[in-house]
Amino acid sequence: MALSGAGFSGRSQNNGMVFIKLKDWSLRDRSDLKAKAIAGRATMALSHIRNAMVFVFQPPAVPELGMSMGFDFELLDRGGLGHQALMDAQYQLLGITAKDPRVTKVRPNSMADVPEYRIDVDWEKAGALGVPITSIHRTISAVFGSAYVNDFIQGGRIKRVFVQADAPYRMLPRDLEKLYVRNTVGKMVPFSSFATGRWTSGSPQLNRFNGFPSINIWGEPAPGRSSGEAMQAMADAVEKLPNGIGYTWTGLSYQEVMSSSQAPLLYAFSIFVIFLCLAALYESWTIPIAVLLVLPLGAIGGVIASSIRELANDVYFQIALLTTLGLATKNAILIVQFAKDGLESGMGLIDAALEGAKLRFRPIIMTSLAFGFGVLPLALSTGAGAGAQNAIGTGVLGGMVSATVLVVIFAPLFYVLVEKIFGKKGRHESAEIPGVNPSEDR
Repeated sequence: MALSGAGFSGRSQNNGMVFIKLKDWSLRDRSDLKAKAIAGRATMALSHIRNAMVFVFQPPAVPELGMSMGFDFELLDRGGLGHQALMDAQYQLLGITAKDPRVTKVRPNSMADVPEYRIDVDWEKAGALGVPITSIHRTISAVFGSAYVNDFIQGGRIKRVFVQADAPYRMLPRDLEKLYVRNTVGKMVPFSSFATGRWTSGSPQLNRFNGFPSINIWGEPAPGRSSGEAMQAMADAVEKLPNGIGYTWTGLSYQEVMSSSQAPLLYAFSIFVIFLCLAALYESWTIPIAVLLVLPLGAIGGVIASSIRELANDVYFQIALLTTLGLATKNAILIVQFAKDGLESGMGLIDAALEGAKLRFRPIIMTSLAFGFGVLPLALSTGAGAGAQNAIGTGVLGGMVSATVLVVIFAPLFYVLVEKIFGKKGRHESAEIPGVNPSEDR
């Protein structure tokens, strides 16, 4: 579907956009037939057009949060430098980003300055001639545009009456000299007696964002780069612009910034909740430390698997990482619980840790295999929504592998270290009390 005279940046005679519907997923089973690959090739092919600037991009991942894939950036004139300074800053920003390997397809989502005919009214002369401001504006609007004046009835139907200058008399700037404006005493005053005109240039739009003059800029991360790197590249570029020029994010980019700032707090709160649950389970403040030490072991596999498949650190990966933390904790809990029971029954510390790992090895392998095969379809899925499924499935599958292999090895080691560091004093104090087993955990 093609639209002429209109685009995302506004309406004008030299604007247009085309919506392209791709063939079904079953007919595009190769990587070079995916939407991103097709958009990249189309952009390269259409960039050779000398008389137009053509960009091909995908729609946003979440509808109603922007109009294109990539980042949504607002360049702001915070210092009141004026329109020309803002335009100069835009051109400087585009020049900087064109040399940055972290971003691509950086383009303004706005309309360029166009020729304008500016009318300068001498308000002192107009006041001396008794011509009010409203009459001047109303006359120009009616002659070159149109004005509704009345209704009339024809054939039983009510029709509206509009007045406007005939086409030959509203085509050129000199036609303004033929206008007359009625003053306060009812006389007609020539327009040329109190106004002059001149050619200039200016923006066809009045863009504001948060009250500041703004220019909306779109762009995408370069191949192999994440959206976070691209957004950081834009922030670095703005630092090289003149003082008074700022920026902000909107659409999906704004949501990404907000979610990124909340991710550390989310992880910290998750670990804190796990610690409290384990403290209640073991009735100890020290044993949960052995379980929490295995959390990075699951994250290692998720990071490695996502890096191999060149997946970004997005919200889907963060969900997968939280799931992996739970899986690694579950495996460590099984080993530590049986090691603790063995220690309380009179076994040595190292022997109890090894026995716990042996007893729970088969259940850990069975549950990990079941969980791994459960998320394998997500990691290998294709078709609509495959990007989100691959991100979650890959992160969870990689984390599951490392959480299974490494936790079985390191969980007993962490338990022994924690018991030697924090549990030794408790056992010695218990040994001094008659009737209390020295190896019994407090």
